[in-house]
Amino acid sequence: MEESLDFISSLPSEILLQIISLIPLKEAVKTSILSTAWRSLWSPFQVDLEIDSDYITSDEASKKLIQAMAMFLKSHNSPELWKFCKYGMVFSAIKGVQKELYLDFSVDKEMKSNLDLILEPNCSISSKHSIEITSFSSLKTLHLRSVNHHGKSLVSTLFSNCLQLESLKLEKCNGLQRIDMKANICLQSFTMMDCPDMIGITVSAPNLKSFWYRGVLPQIQLKGSPQLIDVILNLREGLGQNEFDCEDVLSLLASLKDIEILTISGWLLQWLCTAGVIFRRLEFQFSKLKELRWIGSLMDRPKRDSLACFLNIVPLLEILFVKIDQSYSSISCPIFHHYWHEPHLWMDYATVKSNASELKHLKLVKLIGFTNEEDQLLLMDVLLKKAATLNSMIVTSPENQSWRVSRIPYGQLKQMARSYSKQIGISSANKECFFGLKEEDNDGLCPENGQCL
Repeated sequence: MEESLDFISSLPSEILLQIISLIPLKEAVKTSILSTAWRSLWSPFQVDLEIDSDYITSDEASKKLIQAMAMFLKSHNSPELWKFCKYGMVFSAIKGVQKELYLDFSVDKEMKSNLDLILEPNCSISSKHSIEITSFSSLKTLHLRSVNHHGKSLVSTLFSNCLQLESLKLEKCNGLQRIDMKANICLQSFTMMDCPDMIGITVSAPNLKSFWYRGVLPQIQLKGSPQLIDVILNLREGLGQNEFDCEDVLSLLASLKDIEILTISGWLLQWLCTAGVIFRRLEFQFSKLKELRWIGSLMDRPKRDSLACFLNIVPLLEILFVKIDQSYSSISCPIFHHYWHEPHLWMDYATVKSNASELKHLKLVKLIGFTNEEDQLLLMDVLLKKAATLNSMIVTSPENQSWRVSRIPYGQLKQMARSYSKQIGISSANKECFFGLKEEDNDGLCPENGQCL
């Protein structure tokens, strides 16, 4: 068989650069693995800033760095990779054609040290920097990785002058403990991932629409963000070195009461219930929430019951995703010695059924990671009984096989078995009925991967 020829890689580099300039930066960077020709497009252009160590903190040093960054942003209209080397600091920068900037400080071998990051718009900048600063003002997306002490000042300067910034992302910032961000009206999206030392996050952004967080549970304060719609609280790393403060968590949830999409770790709801929180007695409801995504390593009885309790304060819920992923860390619930509300005893199955509010608007339930365990079956039964307008319930196994679920009385089991050859019957946990599982096509059933971070 003739070896297939890679005609595209043989094109002149000018044409390859034109190709990658037409696709998003995230996809453009992936072309570096295709062949040597593509990889050569991403060979870093190194910028050595020769600054005397005696003047490393001087205004002159800052000016040189700002000028170099401005030159980088003004350069060619195709994606580029530059490597900046200044005394005591090394970082790489990738510029995308869609007004994107990616800064990676992980190449800097600075020893880990704790730091706080303050991000504010329109910080006072020397007038002699004003020409360079205009190069930053049109950026739409800023992605920061492994920010450290060396890069702290540069990051603050960039943010303060990104006057049209719409999206900010921070990831893998070891040592970063606190971030205090005040944004202008342009910022719509803030994402923070895998910063294991986080203690506190304070965000004030009047037009923020999405807040996505993954990592340990810090104290989170979202102030003055009335446009917020989509929130992810993927707390898969548990508490880290922080303490669980029930009042802080309830204050956070109260600030999210007007959002429409929520992803939340199941252990957090369990801990709130164990600490005595009774959701239906809180002073707020998620009255606009349309889509809820519950994520966790398993669905046991406490987590099932706490989810059922939380559903009491989401009266307009239309879509419920429950994702069970055994690759997530198992977060053990402690024994609480004092309560935010009166003690809350775990409810038996009959109490769950009677206390769960009618889910009058729930139309779709998707249970991902289904393994036939009793607590999952009991949750399915509660939802099928309480969701009067439910159109579809789908369960998906860890092997990604999906079935559509229906509740079948015992007397109709044989009739249903003759009608559907690919249907499986599973007895409900309380032996009241069977669940009919009809094999389903997976296309279009899974939620977007990005939604669970």
